[in-house]
Amino acid sequence: MYDLLEFLEPINTSSFNNDKEYNDEQLVNFISAYEDELPDVEEADIVLVGISGNETMMDNNGANAIRKQFYQLHYWHTDIQIADIGNIQAGATLDDTYAAVKTVLAELLRMKKTVVLLGSSHDITLAQYFAYRELQQIIEVSVIDAAIDLKNESNIKSENFLMEMLTGEPNFIKHYNHIGFQSYLVHPRILETMDKLRFDCYRVGMAKESIEEMEPVIRNTDLLSIDISAIKWSDAPANYCSPSGFSGEEACMLTRFAGMSNKLSSFGIYGFDPAYDVNELTAKQIAQMLWYFVDGKSRSKQEAIPEDRHNFNEFHTAFTNLDTTFLQSKKTGRWWMQLPDKKLIACSYKDYVNASNNEIPERWLRAQERD
Repeated sequence: MYDLLEFLEPINTSSFNNDKEYNDEQLVNFISAYEDELPDVEEADIVLVGISGNETMMDNNGANAIRKQFYQLHYWHTDIQIADIGNIQAGATLDDTYAAVKTVLAELLRMKKTVVLLGSSHDITLAQYFAYRELQQIIEVSVIDAAIDLKNESNIKSENFLMEMLTGEPNFIKHYNHIGFQSYLVHPRILETMDKLRFDCYRVGMAKESIEEMEPVIRNTDLLSIDISAIKWSDAPANYCSPSGFSGEEACMLTRFAGMSNKLSSFGIYGFDPAYDVNELTAKQIAQMLWYFVDGKSRSKQEAIPEDRHNFNEFHTAFTNLDTTFLQSKKTGRWWMQLPDKKLIACSYKDYVNASNNEIPERWLRAQERD
């Protein structure tokens, strides 16, 4: 871990509160932060790491602006330990920054840590993925974004990085989900391509209407990436992409779902530039999303594993002459669905209702198509 010191720069927690004293119950008093010495992350449930910038956001200090708001929130989850290892320094080139992010994240993943990446532009998702590729780990990826960043004609990396991530060789992405895209920002042919690849894309309207349906999607995810353009401008003024999108409360629900996932190992929030913020509202919004991620992480510790059947309600049903089993957790109310190969996948109550009405659940069908 200490080999990573060359990539990291410390933070000053006092400066986040203008050198005023924090009260005893604020998060700052319960986070092990890299100020003078790199903290021991061995016992940490969540490791925070900022990214200083890249070619388009070299000195935005977005991570520190988020910390300023997050550290002031109150500490409710005494069962969750958080470490903050400071900021990854931007490299001389974009590739250097990617290499630093990949190296730091890969080391933390080897330690089986849940890592939260803060700051810089959305193409850092590519470096986030490179860490898994370094470990030769096959993963499921979910991105929450108003656009789908596959614009080949663009020279801006944050607008086209998905092409390299989804088509580069060797490839370790088993499945890709895109949540919250806004149709008028996406070329129809991009969606056609996504569908041919059996990737799942959810319009913002559909996701907002049935946001609980996004929980199983995120529960199956290893790598989650959020671009703040997915949040409507009134709730995140630094989003200069669209006035529409998820509300602040909905964004917090999505990050709470992420925290509840026992599978998710890295989570990045990108696209925040304080220069575009108004009254620090976007920084406050992201801080609250992080708080709900911690809340979800705390709740995940209460969940049983499906193998412990006494902690689940078990339902047997049949659709189109296929027998299947659904499990509902007695602790959290979440659902799992059994596939023909006996594998269990995350699902929702709606999937169970559809199966009970002799309808093939869309989630079941898509999973079968991919196998």
